[in-house]
Amino acid sequence: MLPPPSTGATPPGGQPAFRPATAADAEALRDLERIANLAALAHVFDPAEFPFPDAAVLERWRTVLAEPDVTVEVVDGPSGLLVLAAYDRTRLRHLAVHPDRWGAGLGGAAVRRAAERIRAGGVVPRLWCLDANDRALGLYRRLGWEPSGARRRAEWPPHPTEVELVLEGSDRE
Repeated sequence: MLPPPSTGATPPGGQPAFRPATAADAEALRDLERIANLAALAHVFDPAEFPFPDAAVLERWRTVLAEPDVTVEVVDGPSGLLVLAAYDRTRLRHLAVHPDRWGAGLGGAAVRRAAERIRAGGVVPRLWCLDANDRALGLYRRLGWEPSGARRRAEWPPHPTEVELVLEGSDRE
C-alpha cells in the first residue's frame, strides 16, 4: 500500500506534479497499467484465462513513447507511478491510476489536462473505453464526456466491446 495521497503526488496548491514520461519509463508504465487493469478489469480479463500481456504492453509503451505526436504524462509516487495519461492531437489514448489512489482526484486531473491540450488544437476530444469498465465510464461521465454511438471490439482477448466518448461541452467538475 502506498502512503496517503498527501505524500509526493500533490504539491502545495493542490495540483498533481505531472511530468513528461520518457523512454526510461516504459516498464513503469506497463507496471502501472497491469496493476490498474488487474484491479479494475479482472471481471473482463480473467487473469487465469487471459494473463496480462506483459511483453506486448511493454512493446506498445515503447512504441507510444517514440511517437512524435503523442504526449505521455505521469505523476511519480514514492514507490512508482501513480497516474499516467497518454494523448495525441485528437484522443485520450490511455489512462491508468494506481488503485491505492483511486478517488484521490488524480484520474480527473489527468483527463482534464489531456482534454485541455487537445481542445487547444481546436479539436473535440475523444476516447475509447471498455463498456464494462464502470469506474472509468463513471469518471468520464462526471467530467462531461458522452457516448458518440461508435462501438468496436477491443484489441486484447477476449475482445470485449469498447465505446467511444466525446467531450463536446465544458466539464461538470
